[in-house]
Amino acid sequence: MIRFLLHRARTRSLLLAACETVLMVGAVIASAILRLGYDGAADILLSDNGPTKVLLVVGLAQVCLYYVDLYDFRVVADRRELFTRLSQALASTSFALALVYYWLPSLMIGRGVFFIAAIFLTTVIVGWRLLFEWLSGRVGPRERLLLVGTSPAAVDLARELFERRHQLGVEIVGFIDPDRAKVGQPLLNPGIIGTIEDIPSVVRSKDVDRVVVSLADARGTLPVDKLLEMKLEGVTFDHLASVYEEYTGKIAVENLRPSWLIFSDGFKKSHFLTAAKRAMDILCAGVGLVLATPLMIAAAIAIRLTSPGPILYHQKRVGKNGHVFTVHKFRSMRVDAEAGTGPVWAAKHGDPRVTRIGGFLRRSRLDEVPQLWCVLKGDMSFVGPRPERPEFVAELTKQIRFYGQRHVVRPGLTGWAQVCYTYGATTEDALQKLQYDLYYIKNLSLALDLYIVFETVKTVILRKGA
Repeated sequence: MIRFLLHRARTRSLLLAACETVLMVGAVIASAILRLGYDGAADILLSDNGPTKVLLVVGLAQVCLYYVDLYDFRVVADRRELFTRLSQALASTSFALALVYYWLPSLMIGRGVFFIAAIFLTTVIVGWRLLFEWLSGRVGPRERLLLVGTSPAAVDLARELFERRHQLGVEIVGFIDPDRAKVGQPLLNPGIIGTIEDIPSVVRSKDVDRVVVSLADARGTLPVDKLLEMKLEGVTFDHLASVYEEYTGKIAVENLRPSWLIFSDGFKKSHFLTAAKRAMDILCAGVGLVLATPLMIAAAIAIRLTSPGPILYHQKRVGKNGHVFTVHKFRSMRVDAEAGTGPVWAAKHGDPRVTRIGGFLRRSRLDEVPQLWCVLKGDMSFVGPRPERPEFVAELTKQIRFYGQRHVVRPGLTGWAQVCYTYGATTEDALQKLQYDLYYIKNLSLALDLYIVFETVKTVILRKGA
């Protein structure tokens, strides 16, 4: 988990946020001085609550920036999107501060200060983002990779790293293939630049940080003895599956060997972790059911008034160790939705089976709230792989390797796959989600669960998925 939170793609976000914090604190202090004068600002900022007042403004602003995805490099690359989301974040910050100041007026930093601070914050954030983007382009990627292996599976994984190279801070300098006749052939950009014997010279000339070996190519086609000799001479090697996991937050099933799962770090569930996770499930489910009672009553009334049929929908799902249990949801589809078809994947947009109120319940995730009872009973966890229907599990287990491994933990209300890959309605989608689920199982921790909960809240706020 710590490796994930601090791996190179996240390090760029942390650096962006850390520098931004310092600049935002300076902007708030400058706003107070401009509005109140040096003496007036000093009286407020040097009082007992002075630092708290400044950090309150900065902290709420950064939470709002996070929840409108302004620490996602794919979003901030679009200038128009940057300004739009920044406006949303500052508006949300203003609303949140108004509530805080209403209930705790002693934390108010001074009349009119936030209005000036909003202008300063906008200037500072936009200026810093543009400067950060410029510096990132000049400094270049943080890690240079040389890939050994050119099988289709290896190239597919490399293509995803290549397409996200600016976001991930990584550069693929080229490919290595045992066949010298293939040297010079293009694959992505660049192509094949050498053979096994060329690795040491390529590492020196291209300033390579890691030589990444595809497991799909390593057995039977690559001279392992030669690679071992280079390893002993100081060349740094790693599995493509491990590098892919590090940078993308998922495990590449199609490029995987069972030995990697057996000997890799992770997949450890101590008795303390299991007990602590269960205690958190009971606490969160109990509190959640109490707090959500008014919403559940309102949802039940809306369902009853807008469509005939029961309020709740009961469905069989596959849980831990293949145990089949009944999941409860607010009904979002017509009663006869699958009468003529049997179990089918939900459509991403415009599903004709979904009722008018059902569409809202799905987008807001309110249809999932009754599943807190399943968490309380122990059939589900608050965080884990989403449970699938037995019919789909039987089909997917035949089609996708390692699919059954996702059932070694309790399924969850939300999960790593849901916050990273928010929709799934095909076998290919199921494969993508499995890769995220395996990553979650491998790196299971309370810290990762907490991170997923924060990401889930952001997903609901931004109304991603269906």
